[in-house]
Parts: sequence; structure tokens; C-alpha cells
Amino acid sequence: MTAPAHPLPLAVESGTGGILLWVVLPYVSLAVFVLGHVWRYRYDKFGWTTRSSQLYERRLLRIGSPLFHFGILLVLLGHIGGLLVPESWTEAAGISEHTYHVLAVVLGVAAGVATVGGMIILIYRRRTVGPVFSATTVNDKAMYLSLAVTIGLGLAATVVANVVGGGYNYRETISPWFRSVFYLQPDPDLMTGTPLLFQLHALSALLLFAFWPFTRLVHMLTAPLGYLTRPYIVYRSRDERLGTRPPHRGWERTG
Repeated sequence: MTAPAHPLPLAVESGTGGILLWVVLPYVSLAVFVLGHVWRYRYDKFGWTTRSSQLYERRLLRIGSPLFHFGILLVLLGHIGGLLVPESWTEAAGISEHTYHVLAVVLGVAAGVATVGGMIILIYRRRTVGPVFSATTVNDKAMYLSLAVTIGLGLAATVVANVVGGGYNYRETISPWFRSVFYLQPDPDLMTGTPLLFQLHALSALLLFAFWPFTRLVHMLTAPLGYLTRPYIVYRSRDERLGTRPPHRGWERTG
């Protein structure tokens, strides 16, 4: 991936609002995301957990959890491909823009529906199962709300722009803007003309990333690599000859 040959400066057309939304906010969100995880890992290691509720209810969890996690994984892979891979790269690989568009829409809608369906099941489970609901904190509720809004706006933007409408090629506007942020040469003008739903989806994602380090979502960045090198846990059966006799009453004879 290479930076634009002639990156555009911060255009006056964007105005103060555009610079705040598409220049300042992304860097603030990125800084909070990184530093928040560092702080959380250093000062709240015991809180770095999903706080699993599997012991309370399993039937709905077996359906909703895989549906949500596999769906969100496909959504993540689609975003990585769409935002980081330039359009010229896929064309050089022999994939036309029409083919890419069709695949992106079909797979994106399918992954979005699976993610939303899994989330609905998990939220229903958390609300209707007493012990699970009792273990739900205010932070959890805010996290679910933020996650649901971001996913819902993304699915709505995809459906409205590409299924209901005549189509929108976000790889010509949103993707270059996203890459320009990491080039440290942000161009907010690329986002000022994008459809409203795409703008709302991007803003909700930035807010979600800033909130991320302080929620149970931190478990998504944890890989149990220590399991590969830690020693085996040795289990021994209890020796029936030790500690199985009832204690004697009174004094024992000696000699």
C-alpha cells in the first residue's frame, strides 16, 4: 500500500466541523483505543475477561454466540479488505469493480444479518434469563447499545445504498480517507460528500473504538498463547491410605 503521490491538504471546504469529525476525532479515538488497552492491562488484569455467563444458561448461548462471533468475524474481514486494499490492487489481480461490488454486497449483507441475529439472541438471553440479567452491569448495557448502533448503521448503509439505491462505491471516498488517517495526511473532504448513513456508521465506529478498552470487548484482543508453553497440570488421585481413618477418641496407648 502506497501513499497518494500528491496528498490533498486539509481543505477549507470541510470547515471546522469537518476537521473535528474527520481529522481530530479519528486520532483521539485511536489514541484512547491504544492507551486505554495499555492502562487496562497494567491496572486491571483481573478484569480483562468476558465475565462468561455460560453457567447460568447454555441453550440460547449455543445458538447466539457462534452466530454473532462468526458473523462479526466476516464483517471485520470485509472491512479490512474494503478499507485497506486499494481499488487498483483488486483490478490488478483481475477482479473487476462490478465483481468486487457484487461479492461485497452479498457477503456483507449475509454477515450483517448473521451478526444482528446473533446479537438479538444474546440480548434477549441477557434480558430474560434472571441470573444473566443480574450479572449485567451498566457498562455492559452501554457496550451492547454502542455495538448494536454501529452494526445496525453499517447494515442499513449497505442495504440502502447498494440494494435499495443505485449503488455507492465507498472505495473512492471512505477507503482513501481511512488510509489517509494512517498516512498522517488526513483529507476530510473525502468524507463530506458521502451518504449520511455511511458518515453515521463511521462516527459510531470511532466512538465505539474509544469506548472499547473499558468494556468486556477487550477479550477480542487476547490470544491464549501462554497455553502453548506453560507446563502440564498434573492431577493425582487421592491416596486412600492417608487421611481416611476416623480420628481416635481419647488418648492413644504408647509403647
